[in-house]
Amino acid sequence: MTPQHPATGGTAIHRRFAALPKAHLHVHLEAAMREETLRQWCAEDGAEVPPLVEFPDFTRFLDAYGLLISLLRTPERVERLLDEVVADSAAQGVVALEFASIPEKAAAFGTAGDALEFITRAAADAGRRHGVWTGAIVSIDRGAGHGHAIEAARLAARFADRGVVAVGLVADERGNPVADAAEAFAIARDAGLGVVPHAGELAGPEEVRSALDLGADRIQHGVRAIEDPRVVGLLAERGTCLDVCPSSNVILGVYPSLEEHPLPTLLDAGVRCSIGADDPLLFGVDVVDEYVLAHERMGITHTRLADVARTSVESSFAPAELKRDALAGIDAWARSVPG
Repeated sequence: MTPQHPATGGTAIHRRFAALPKAHLHVHLEAAMREETLRQWCAEDGAEVPPLVEFPDFTRFLDAYGLLISLLRTPERVERLLDEVVADSAAQGVVALEFASIPEKAAAFGTAGDALEFITRAAADAGRRHGVWTGAIVSIDRGAGHGHAIEAARLAARFADRGVVAVGLVADERGNPVADAAEAFAIARDAGLGVVPHAGELAGPEEVRSALDLGADRIQHGVRAIEDPRVVGLLAERGTCLDVCPSSNVILGVYPSLEEHPLPTLLDAGVRCSIGADDPLLFGVDVVDEYVLAHERMGITHTRLADVARTSVESSFAPAELKRDALAGIDAWARSVPG
């Protein structure tokens, strides 16, 4: 069942959660495109608008994502996308944005290095305009083979002091275990980058355990850890943050409803979690919507959601001064809300 999403910004509770300082740590750049921008570019290119929110399976979701990537065929479009994504983040109370992308799929540029140089520079410029710190996560496509993983990690390492903060691992986990990326992760870590793989979404808790064994700084999704109390205990013991995206998990069939999502149980068990929107355009929610849904549909209190925001800031790769200011803002927000 697809969740019913409230309209962002239209109610007092949306404004309340938009005022909560937060880091957005699990969002894919191309799928954070505005719907009006998508429709404009599809019309200009003679392309069919892909389905939004309703996906019969993960393959159809990947097809829609592929179309979004194909629309980014000029540097001007990439620059506009980044400006709009960062502006929208600012309006949602995001103070630190870590966005993921696969640079070699950027058709507007000759090489993956050219693409990443442009993306990081344009993101930093947009961040200065809108007051949001930005960090890029270079995604490894787990289905593209060992050579791709190594090249992606080496590319990320070249930009370790130029806007890239981490490497990620994306696409279908099934048949593509996180352990296959161990060498790529080591390259990234040697360059001082973070490691933030997707794990425990379409595959089970064994993949979360593998990500922990590889020293992941954060785990994107990770929710199926709930199926093994030992993995839950290890997450809590190590303090590893899960970047959880509840609506994504429901829409892609990981859980039947928001009410049955394990986020509250994970928090009760002492697991540190951030909340993200994953693919806002395709799933119909932004990060503020996800906080509202966590409160209204999952019963998570304002106080605990302030803790989630604290975790997001603390677990980000943002500068220390920004973290200090954001945490003070979260404390002030928590004193101002009910309960």
